[in-house]
Amino acid sequence: MSTFISVFDMLKVGVGPSSSHTLGPWRAAQLWITKLKEQSLFPTVSQIKIDLYGSLSLTGKGHATDLAILLGLSGEDPEFIPVDSINSIIQNIKETNILFFNSEKEIDFVETNIEFHREFLPFHSNGLTFKAYDDKGKEISFETYYSIGGGFVVQEDQEKNTSSKEEKNFPFPINKAVDLDTYCKKENKLISEIVLANETTLKTEKEVYKQLDNIWDTMLECMYIGCHTEGILPGGLNVKRRAFATHEKLIKGSQYTNKEEWITAIRGTEVKFREILKWVSCLALSVNEVNASLGRVVTAPTNGSAGVIPAVLMYYMVIENHNATIEHVRKFLLVAGEIGSIFKKNATISAAMGGCQAEIGVSSAMAAAALTELLGGTPAQCLEASEIAMEHHLGLTCDPIGGLVQIPCIERNAMGAIKAINAAELALETNPDEALVPLDKVIETMWETAKDMNKNYKETSEGGLAITVGLADC
Repeated sequence: MSTFISVFDMLKVGVGPSSSHTLGPWRAAQLWITKLKEQSLFPTVSQIKIDLYGSLSLTGKGHATDLAILLGLSGEDPEFIPVDSINSIIQNIKETNILFFNSEKEIDFVETNIEFHREFLPFHSNGLTFKAYDDKGKEISFETYYSIGGGFVVQEDQEKNTSSKEEKNFPFPINKAVDLDTYCKKENKLISEIVLANETTLKTEKEVYKQLDNIWDTMLECMYIGCHTEGILPGGLNVKRRAFATHEKLIKGSQYTNKEEWITAIRGTEVKFREILKWVSCLALSVNEVNASLGRVVTAPTNGSAGVIPAVLMYYMVIENHNATIEHVRKFLLVAGEIGSIFKKNATISAAMGGCQAEIGVSSAMAAAALTELLGGTPAQCLEASEIAMEHHLGLTCDPIGGLVQIPCIERNAMGAIKAINAAELALETNPDEALVPLDKVIETMWETAKDMNKNYKETSEGGLAITVGLADC
């Protein structure tokens, strides 16, 4: 029996810079508070301590893991928190040494209440524990959570339940790409139609569309902010935002007052091949610059790879089809989300488990399949596009300098977006029946590569550019 992972599990709204190191720990803090309340322990909590392990510890500071936990413990939600309030909430905790626990009660809290441990817990490389004590110092709660990528959080005995959805009678249960292909051929439907049929088992069609529209609006807002914000990214690397300057050159004096008018204005801009490359790169960079500065993005499938899908979708709307509507956006997101879920079921979307192939590689594969459907490709060609995109990301390591989602992460989003577009074009000229490498085989290969990859190249900042360049060189 296949496990259902919704499109909305793969495309989640949250705060950057990392889905596994920021959004996941934030959600873990919320889950712990819920458990404390269920066990009637919350009123007796007088002190709390948090321990971070493995990759969460090694790159936790650069990924703002400690800050995310503080926000989660404060009762804030990453989907709805006003991002301009984040700094003031954190600053207040640090200055007063008091945490307003779940926005309900004040407890003493100092920076050392969060400890970083280099050792790895056996279940997963992203482990963290929460401990609570009463006013006599007695431990009343001890819970361990694992952030397994893409904002998904589990406890060890919940490994099989990474989705909040219980098994239902979905019309098209999908575990592998071959299942999806079979349904499309049998029903003579597009991938987006098959996915929509499954999603409407849980929600009405109107609710599905409303949530998809919110995802797109968040992506659009993120691109707009990134293209209109100058300055230096936080974290100490002194990385200059590049999307602003590139965007200024590309808009050529176009006039607009909001993001909707912005799309209309840039649709009317004449572009050549080099400018297409610049537009796609600019849009991908814009998202991940927002992500790197604790802005709100959509995990696609992770925060670190959040720029690929919106950049490719905007490419379609601005370059390929000036008459594109919200219906095209919805189809794109449905296809992308389903492809991402197949990777999650059969491999990983966590860089701490599989390197950057699990983030940029998967996002590029998601975008390639979705773009192919909008360009008129068959479902088989969509799966072929996904395979091509991932095949050329196999073995990509995760080696962030200083543990920050900046170098090489931001540029990799631009590269992943370009590869997705190229993969779609190659697939459209391919007869899938003649393809030698099916998508399921490349996913299997990706997982085997992930298991063989040295842990130094899995989001630990202990290998690659993180060592050969390092903070001292920046």
